[in-house]
Formats: sequence, C-alpha cells, structure tokens
Amino acid sequence: MTTAENIVKVNGCGIAIEGERNLLELIRKAGIDIPTFCYHSELSIYGACRLCLVEVDGKGIMAACSTKPEPGMEIRTDTKAIRQMRKINIELLLASHNRECPTCSRSSSCTLQNVARRLGVDTVRYRSATKQLPLDTSSPSLQRDPNKCVLCGDCVRVCAEVQGIGAIDFAFRGSNARVSPAFDQDLSQVECVNCGQCAAVCPTGAIVPKQDRHRVWEEIYNPQKKVVVQIAPAVRVALGEMFQLAPGTNVAGKLVSALRLMGFDEVYDTCFAADMTIFEEATELLDRVGSGGVMPMFTSCCPGWVKYCEIYYPELLPNLSSTRSPQQIFGSVARKTLPARLGIEPADLVVVSIMPCTAKKFEAQLPKFSNHGKPDVDYVLTTTEVAQMIASMGIQFDELEPSAFDMPYGFSTGGGVIFGTTGGVMEAALRFAVEKLENKPLNQVEFKAVRGLDKRKEAAVRVGDGEVKVAGVHGLGNAKALIEDLKAGKGHYDFIEGMACPGGCVCGGGQPVAPNDNVRRQRAAGLYNSDKTNQLQKSQDNYLVDRCYEEVFGGRPGSHDAHENLHTHYQNRSQLFDAKLTVLKGSEPRLLPITVTICTRLQDCPGQALLGLIVKYIRDKHYEDKVEVTAAFSSRSNPDGTICVTVGDQKIDRCAFSRGLTTEDQLRNHVEFDHIRQAIDAGLQ
Repeated sequence: MTTAENIVKVNGCGIAIEGERNLLELIRKAGIDIPTFCYHSELSIYGACRLCLVEVDGKGIMAACSTKPEPGMEIRTDTKAIRQMRKINIELLLASHNRECPTCSRSSSCTLQNVARRLGVDTVRYRSATKQLPLDTSSPSLQRDPNKCVLCGDCVRVCAEVQGIGAIDFAFRGSNARVSPAFDQDLSQVECVNCGQCAAVCPTGAIVPKQDRHRVWEEIYNPQKKVVVQIAPAVRVALGEMFQLAPGTNVAGKLVSALRLMGFDEVYDTCFAADMTIFEEATELLDRVGSGGVMPMFTSCCPGWVKYCEIYYPELLPNLSSTRSPQQIFGSVARKTLPARLGIEPADLVVVSIMPCTAKKFEAQLPKFSNHGKPDVDYVLTTTEVAQMIASMGIQFDELEPSAFDMPYGFSTGGGVIFGTTGGVMEAALRFAVEKLENKPLNQVEFKAVRGLDKRKEAAVRVGDGEVKVAGVHGLGNAKALIEDLKAGKGHYDFIEGMACPGGCVCGGGQPVAPNDNVRRQRAAGLYNSDKTNQLQKSQDNYLVDRCYEEVFGGRPGSHDAHENLHTHYQNRSQLFDAKLTVLKGSEPRLLPITVTICTRLQDCPGQALLGLIVKYIRDKHYEDKVEVTAAFSSRSNPDGTICVTVGDQKIDRCAFSRGLTTEDQLRNHVEFDHIRQAIDAGLQ
C-alpha cells in the first residue's frame, strides 16, 4: 500500500518505494534511465563508474546504485554540476581507452559510445597516460583488449558471482590497475570455461567473441570449396534483435535467405542433429537405467558445462553422457555423407556453424573432433558475427522473404528446436525416454515442470509404476550448488541437464546482449512457439534421422558405428593452475610429464615434501633425462586438503595425502606413493 511515509520525490514527482535495492532502481521505475557502466541487477553493487550520480537534498551528490532509498528523500537526477561530472568522467575514460571504434566488433553496441553521444561529449580534453598493452588472442573463444577496458568490473563479477569461477580479476594498483587472469597469464592458461558471459556484459569491447567471419568469407570466395552451414536453434530467436525486431521473433527463414545471398552453398538446421542427439543420449540413459550404469547421467550438449566438469569435478566425468553435442554430431554426419552427396572431394568441404555460444569455438577445435588433421567443424560464427556479415553485404534483413532449409539435414522436430533454452534438452529427452519406457505413444509431450528460469528445476516424472527424477540448472554457480548437494547426499536424480549460460543457449556469450530476464523469457517463448507449431514434436518421429542411421550409422542408436562417430570421451582438466614451475627437465626428445600440486592456500600442504620424494625416486632410478617434473601452484584447495599428482595422462586415483602427513617418512610409506612410483615406471617402459 502506498502511503506518504514510503514516498521518494524524483525531480519533484513522488515515487513509491516497493522493495528497490537502491536509488538507481527506483529512478528507473520513474522512467528515467540514468547512465551507468558497472550496474547489473544480477550482480553485486560495485559503484566504480561514477556515472549514476544524483543530488539528494541534505546529503549532496551520491552514487545512485549504492544508495538505499529512504522515505522523504528528494532527489534531482540532472543538475549542471552532475552533468559536468558525468561528461568529465566519460572524457577521462575515453582518454585512456583505445578509440579505434570503427574497427571494434562492439562499435554498434558500445555503451561507452552511447553514453558519450547522449551526454554530448564531442571532444576529449585529456591525454592518455597509459601504455598500450598487448592483446590476448590465446583463447579460441574470446579476445581480450586491455586497452579498451574501463575497469567497470562487470566481467570480474559475472565470472565470480554468476559462474562461480573467477578466471579473471583486478590486478595491480593505481594507474597500473587492469583486469587480468591470475599472474597476468593469457586466458587460455587459466580455468576459463569459454562461456563468454564476460563478453556478454562487457560494455566497451574489451572482451569480445573471437572473430572468424573474415576466414569464412575467404572460404566462400574460393570457387573450389563447397561451404555448408548449420544454424543452432537459439540463433533464430535472437538474431532479429540486431535488425530491430522483437526478442523471440523466429527469423530462421530470413536467415536462410540471407546466407544463400552471402554465398553459402547449403544451409542446414542444427535441430536435425539435436534430434539425433536425443536418439543417442536418451538411448544411453535407458541403457544406464537398465544395466545399473553410472547415475545420475548428465547432459553433454553444452561445452562450457562439460569443461566445467573437466576442471572442477573430474571425478564426475563418468556421469556425463558420452554423446557428442549437436554441433559435433552434425559435423560428423556432414563429413561422412556430404562429399558424395555434393559430388566433391572431402578436402573441398567446408563446414561452418552459426552458434549462440563462444564455447562452441573451443569445442570445434578440440583434436578429438578431427580426422586426419581435418576438423569436423571448420569454423564457428556467433550470432553477432553473422549479423555483422549480413550488414556488411548490405542485405536488408527485415525485407527478406523466408526460405526453407536444405534437405535432408534441414528437417527437424520440435524436440530439436527447444534445445536452445534451459530445460529444453531435458524435455526433449523425456519425450523420447518416457515413450520408450511405457512402450506406447506419448500423448502429452509437454513437460512444463522443467521449463522456466528458476535456478534449479526438479521434477519426478511418472513412468508406468515408477518415476524418473530429473533436474536442470543453468549458470555454473547454480550447477556447483547442485553438484555439492549431490556429493553431500542431499538429492537423488536419474538425469541432470546442465547449461553454462543463464537461461541456456538463448543467452549464450555470442548472442546479442540480453539485459534482463524478460528478454530471456521472450527468446525461450519463441522456441516453445516453434515447437508447438511443428507437426512433429518428438525427436524419435524424425524419419530422416532414422534414414541416416540406416544408411550411415549401423541402423540404430547405440550401434558400433554410432559410438565411433557420434560419441566422445572427456579429459581431466583439474591440472589447470595459477602458475607452474619446472623442477627437473631431461634432455631426451620425448619426456614423461609429471605434475605435483602445491596449494598456496594451505600452510601445511604436503605437496612440497611429496615433490621432493618424487624427484629423489627419479634420481635413484636414473630417470632424470626421461622426465619433466613440474610443481603446479594452485589457489584451489579441496576441503579435505587432498592434492593431485599426474603422471603423463594418468591422474593417480585416490591421491589423498592429507594435511596430517607432514614428514617424508609418512609420505613415503603412504599407499598412494606406491601408485605414483608404479605409474612412473610404467610410463617409461
């Protein structure tokens, strides 16, 4: 109820306090959009950019984002002094900012540009006192340009607070301050999962998706090449925003027309491969349930989620479905079938993906998804990259007539379409699994309990006389909470869907910026609407997938050929560290790598003593010329103080040297030290 006691006056107008965290939220409710860089409703209050200044009677000029509203406040959002302060702040930011705006991939959506124009900043009166820093292009997914950073902290907070990773943070002090990975390393050397959420919130283009569009243009211009492209489901409900269409508008048909105008030879739908993913993944789930396999089973479609498990929870890798992601399933299908279908040599086929996700760029270049040095997917373009390609050619996107995908890999069901939103993979798999378990047609195909933007979605689905317990999470911080509950025995599930990005693929790091949950919901609604209007909503009803199995993959899901081409394996990446130091390096061409963790957070970490014992054993056995021994310093400690040792590709199982083992005698006589010695001997045989 609105009373005089909870009213704040904003520019003379009374506005009721209704649970707003700060003055900025209250003022925006009044229809006044105060500029800011560092404020995001889903992140902690930081108050660094000093743009959201307001004048509060009796208190002076304050930052609106960090000031709590109080009844009776009288606020002015625009005075001469405030306007001058904002302009000076923008000028100072521009002075230290790399202003090569025409060549920046965020030029059309740069918050710094927009605020500067809005405030009428047409000159910069200050010199830059900063030195140019090198670009970090080490990651296959992201590019960092520290010279464009305005130290707003958005990337730091989304990585730590939403994703729970902390791959980047503030470093150094004063005028030398900058955002950087630990020890000022490249992004590829730390525990970045390539999700791109840092790029999604960066207001200035200091972190952007790695750009591959120029290389794709070169392939299109090469007359010897046949360039085919697949379009992920989430792209179709976000791309239109780049051309002033409403979020959630399905522009798949227009995009197909645009891609043909651009010179792509064939345009296919990743939803076909998503249907095939369900054939394999749901079959795998049923096999695990029937044979007492490792449970719960995790989905494996999201490469950011997969890499997160590889780094932080390698002990749970057997829980991940071995089914490849739809992108990589399409790549495998394309390599095996399209050269003959198109009448070309295999080397002349170029496979391009259009994805909402920056982690897909990382996934595509993994050696395990290559054959004879040729990747299954050559290039991955993000949604924003494709929009730039369309604009660069002068195509009037909103005026295009829609076109149909090419067959046979342009045919899909609604089950493949909903992959693009959180809960969609789970729902598509349930449509398959429940029908198979009940051995009768599934009349009700919608499982609405797994839909929506709740941090964790749980459901118990009745199947005959039993039930299947499922859960879905989106955002890696939420995934961590679920996994920790599982490890603590606080929940039981049969099947878990994990997606790295909040909202799922519809808000991937390569999509147009989604400023709030409303945009996420609209994009998800666009996919669910496409599902409803599709004559076939269950992946198992895709008869062209059936035909593909008959012709190429052994006739059925789970066959030997299907496992060879549509499944994968995972890598323990828990040995990603903050810093490494080589302790001993031999002279032979091929050396056995041995790594010992030393935790910088444990005062009594036994890693150092264990490292000494391993080096002594190597010297006693005269292995010095055959090994490279590395001490890996990590700020991530396990709660029980265990440390990690790897010998070659082998992680020593149950390597639980606790903090209580502090002397060399205790370590030498520990059963795990025998395992380490045996692994070294075996690795050098």
